[in-house]
Amino acid sequence: MSLPLDTLWYTRCPVPTGLGIAVQQGWLQDDLARLGTRVQSLREADEQAVRESHFDHSLLNSVRHGGSIPAIWARAQGRATRVIGLSWADETQLILTRPDSGIRTVKDLKGRRFGLPDWAAVQIDFTRAQALRGLENALKLEGLRVGDVQLIDYRYQGTFSDRPVRNVAGTPVSGTLSEGRNLELTGLLRGEVDAIFLKGAGAVQLAHAFALHTVIDIGSHPDPLIRSNNGTPRTLAVDEHLLAQHPEVARALLASVLRAERWAKQHPEETRRYLARETNSSEYWVTVAYGDDAHLRLDTRLDERAIVALQDFVEFLERWRFIPSSFAVRDWIDRRPLDHLLAPTPMDRKPVTP
Repeated sequence: MSLPLDTLWYTRCPVPTGLGIAVQQGWLQDDLARLGTRVQSLREADEQAVRESHFDHSLLNSVRHGGSIPAIWARAQGRATRVIGLSWADETQLILTRPDSGIRTVKDLKGRRFGLPDWAAVQIDFTRAQALRGLENALKLEGLRVGDVQLIDYRYQGTFSDRPVRNVAGTPVSGTLSEGRNLELTGLLRGEVDAIFLKGAGAVQLAHAFALHTVIDIGSHPDPLIRSNNGTPRTLAVDEHLLAQHPEVARALLASVLRAERWAKQHPEETRRYLARETNSSEYWVTVAYGDDAHLRLDTRLDERAIVALQDFVEFLERWRFIPSSFAVRDWIDRRPLDHLLAPTPMDRKPVTP
């Protein structure tokens, strides 16, 4: 039996996740209430140190489902966390240029200027890491390296958790001031750089709004290691204290995630509406960014493809010095909660005939 737990802190990124649907549906709250545990949103907390746990996983009894870079960074810094699930929902990953840039293919990027975000005060600059990953993977398809382009940094002030996220009609809305955001996009439109990286529903919407040319959508490449980035796969991570002291809570939260994903498979229209709220976008752009079958791609498992891709991504982050050293992803994974939930029940077992 688990020890009683007063509060589970949860956080998720504004991307398609089973945890996001489970929260929006109220299933996570209801399931944990039966165990005497209340659920609180980490990113909506008043204290910045609590909100920052979305990136450094410093808060005990917390769960995070979202982009893998902060989770990997926290683990590499010595945080006692474990991954209990991996989800893989492919999304658009675009290298974008202006129509008049003369850049039509990846080969044309050689010698050109590429704009990168550079957050000075954050613990882990996941925006820079994912842009570099997208650029590197695109270039390698044509035998090029990042050193073949000129990197132009755009400096951002503050941190990703300066202000709480607000919940507006079910949509998590960033409280960060809009001033100074999308500096690379501004630089592209002004002609200061020749190409940038953007991903997800926001990327396709902005590309359409400014009539930008898509050099490549890395997110649609057939090789999963090329598609592997911050969101592919996404980590469902908890702290080791939660697993050790409150295993029933860990299993219940994972069960809520799996329930949400099963529900999504049978409710494509409702799922698109949920994902639109999660991404603060429209159902149309969610469909463009994540596909007509987005409701089928929310499975949280621990399959070999995702593990291999995550290991490759860990090594990328070490090579680019976003983390101090690599580590074995397989040692980071704890399969017990998922194995417990997926184990056949007595009703599922058929008698063995001699």
